[in-house]
Amino acid sequence: MRIGIPKEVHTGERRVAGTPRTVKQLIQAGFEVVVEEGAGFQAEHLDSMYAESGASLTSDVRALWGESDLILKVHTPQMHPELGEHEADLIKEGGCLIGFVWPAQNEEVLAKLNARNASVLAMDCVPRITRAQKVDALSAMANAAGYRAVIEAVNVYPRFLMGQSTAAGAIKPAKVLVIGAGVAGLAAIGAARSLGAIVRAFDTRAEVGDQVRSMGAEFLELDFKEEGSGTGGYAKQMSAEFIEAEMKLFAQQAMEVDIIITTALIPGKPAPKLITAGMVESMREGAVIVDMAAQQGGNCALTQPEKMVIHKGVRLVGYTDLPSRMAIQTSWLYASTIVNMIDEMGGSEEFKIDLENEIIRGALVCHGGQTTWPPPQAEPAPKPEAASQQWTEEHGAADESSKENTGKSKLGSIVLWVIAGLAMVGLGWAAPDSFLSHFTVFVLACFVGWQVVWNVAPALHTPLMSVTNAISGIILIGGMLHLSGAPSEAITVLGAIAVFVAAINVSGGFLVTRRMLSMFQK
Repeated sequence: MRIGIPKEVHTGERRVAGTPRTVKQLIQAGFEVVVEEGAGFQAEHLDSMYAESGASLTSDVRALWGESDLILKVHTPQMHPELGEHEADLIKEGGCLIGFVWPAQNEEVLAKLNARNASVLAMDCVPRITRAQKVDALSAMANAAGYRAVIEAVNVYPRFLMGQSTAAGAIKPAKVLVIGAGVAGLAAIGAARSLGAIVRAFDTRAEVGDQVRSMGAEFLELDFKEEGSGTGGYAKQMSAEFIEAEMKLFAQQAMEVDIIITTALIPGKPAPKLITAGMVESMREGAVIVDMAAQQGGNCALTQPEKMVIHKGVRLVGYTDLPSRMAIQTSWLYASTIVNMIDEMGGSEEFKIDLENEIIRGALVCHGGQTTWPPPQAEPAPKPEAASQQWTEEHGAADESSKENTGKSKLGSIVLWVIAGLAMVGLGWAAPDSFLSHFTVFVLACFVGWQVVWNVAPALHTPLMSVTNAISGIILIGGMLHLSGAPSEAITVLGAIAVFVAAINVSGGFLVTRRMLSMFQK
C-alpha cells in the first residue's frame, strides 16, 4: 500500500504530515512511502533525510496524488498554486485522505472529495474520549500553540516578565490573564508561570479550577450558578446574564494585568468577542494581547488575523500559525498521531475503514461518495429510574436469593459472637487472677494494634512505620521480661509469641526503610 506525503501549499504553513522518523515507522510497518521533494524543508527536514529513512522522492505532484492509496496532509485540500487545480480533484479514485478538514467550514471541499469517492478522516474530528488520546492531534497542536502564545507575548512585551530587585529599584512581576483553561490555556499557564509571571485564569467550566490552581495560578470565579461544560470537552455558549457578568470581570482585569491570552472557541461558530475596544484602551502602555482565536475572527474586537498591530500602546498579536512556528516539534507530534491513526485502522496488512470503531467513525467525514459527518450520536444512557426497574426485572430473583444469604451470614456472625462471649466468661471464671490481668493487656494490645495499623489510610503507612516500630520495641521488652519468672506457663508462651511477632515487625521495618533509602541513591 502506497502512502503519499505532499508539500503543503497553504500560505505560511511550515509543518509536514510526515517526518523522517515517522516515515521510517510506516516503512517498517510495511507501507511504501512517497514524499514530494521539498515537503519537509520548512520544518528543517531535508530530502536526504527522507531518503535515508527509506522513502521515495518525487517532483511529480499529480503522480503523487493520483497513484497513492493514502494521502497524509496537514491543511485542508485547496487550490494548488502551481498546477491551477484543486488538490481534492487530484486524489486517486476511491483513495483515502487523512488530515485537518474542518467539515463544518468546507462543504465545497467535501463535495469534491465525494466526487472522487474518497474516504476522508479529519484529524480535527477525532472524538474526545480516553481511548482516542493517542490520535488527538488537536490537543497536541493546542498544547504547542499555548506555549508559543506566551513566547510571542514575551517577544513583544517591553518589560520583564519576572520580578527582580536591582540597584536601580524593584521590578514587579508581570501579571498574565489566560481566558480559557483548555489544553492551550493550561499550556500557556505553565509557560507563563515558569517565566516568573503572576498568572490568573478564567474558564466557564468550574471543574477546571483545580487544574489551574495545581499549576500555581489563580482561578477567577463568578458568583453565578451556571455550568459551562459542553460536549467533547469544549465550553458551551453561556446565557446573556453570565456573559454580562464575565465581561465586567474582564473589564476589571484588563486594567490590572499586563498580558492577556485568549483561547475561547465554540466549535462551528465564530469566536466570541470577550475583549472590547474599551478594555484594550484601559490597559497600560506596553500591554500585550495574544488572540489565539484569531483564525475564527478573534476574541478581541481589534484583532487583525495574521498580524501584530499596536493600538494606543497595546500590542495585539493575531497570529494564526502558532503551531507552525514550531514546525520541527509540531510536525513530529502531528505525524505521530497520524501513525497511531493508521495503526488504529489495521496497519498495512488489514488497513480498512471500520465503521464499528468509534475513533474511526468519529473522524470519518467522507466515505463511499457520501458525507458522513457529523457521526451518529451514541444512544443515551438509560435514566436511573429505568435502569433500576430493568435491574429489578432481570435480577429480582437473584436479589432475593442474595438477601437470604446475607441474612444467614448475619445470623452466623451473631452466633459466633455469642460463643466468643461465653468462652470469655468461662475463661474469666476458671483462670487465675494473674493470667486474667496479662490476658487483658494482650487483648487490648491486639485491639490497639488493629486500630493503629489497619484503620489508617495506605498513604500514611510509611510515616506510621516509625510509630509502629516504637510500639513493637516496647512489646519486645515486655515480652522478654515474661520469658523468665512468669507465674504460669501460659504467660511465658504469650510472652514468647509477643517477642516473635514484634521482632518480625521491627526487622521488617528496618528492611523496608533500607529499600526506600536506596531509591534515592545513585
